[in-house]
Amino acid sequence: MDLRDYIRIIRKRIWLVIIFVLVATLSTGVVSFFFLTPVYEASTKLIVNKSNERQGLEQVDINSINLNLRLIDTYKEVIKTPRIMDKVEKDYPQFGITARELIRKVQVSSVNNTQVMTLAVQDPSYEKAASIVNAVSRVFQNEIPLIMKVDNVSLLNEADIEERAVPVKPNKLLNVAVSFVVSLMLAVGVAFLIEYLDDTIKTEDDITKVLELPTLAIIARIKEEDMINERSSSSLTKIQAGEASRVTVNE
Repeated sequence: MDLRDYIRIIRKRIWLVIIFVLVATLSTGVVSFFFLTPVYEASTKLIVNKSNERQGLEQVDINSINLNLRLIDTYKEVIKTPRIMDKVEKDYPQFGITARELIRKVQVSSVNNTQVMTLAVQDPSYEKAASIVNAVSRVFQNEIPLIMKVDNVSLLNEADIEERAVPVKPNKLLNVAVSFVVSLMLAVGVAFLIEYLDDTIKTEDDITKVLELPTLAIIARIKEEDMINERSSSSLTKIQAGEASRVTVNE
């Protein structure tokens, strides 16, 4: 098929495509705006640095910085261990979350070549998310000297519990946009599939392609309303002819 055939198929099934896309997009919008529970994210930042360094009294040691950068990967794994999360569960029973749930809930990340780690927690309640991430950060800061025998982790900032946060999920507009694109692709695919499975002969071109014979005659399909209009026109013509003949006889 060439480009004209593709366009012809799409135009032939255009209402199928439009209805499919509208139903899918509207359904996604309704679910995203009215049924999905919003999820909030709270985060804290920790810096890995020697706590006994005094600014202006010691020269920055590049080896110490490199060591701290390498330690960040270790700390990211240490945070998400039962040693830390069991302590959080024990010290903060008001959360009602087990250590395993905390391990899945807390996300730890860092930017390359920086000494800063970010802890993030997502929850339907922003206040609860902020409380959990603050608790994990404090417990980790207190426990790391006992685990690694070093005191080089400081808390840069905590999550503000009273902040008016914006949900991070669901992204409603993105959901609608993705639904529109995906449904459009599926609708076009279904239109081509229906055309491919349809092996009936409908046009002169179909006869030429299938039978390889020329078309000698075509019998058009007459609609019922056309027949009614034709009968009405014939009756009107007969009446007019009869009136004309009566007028001639009278003269």
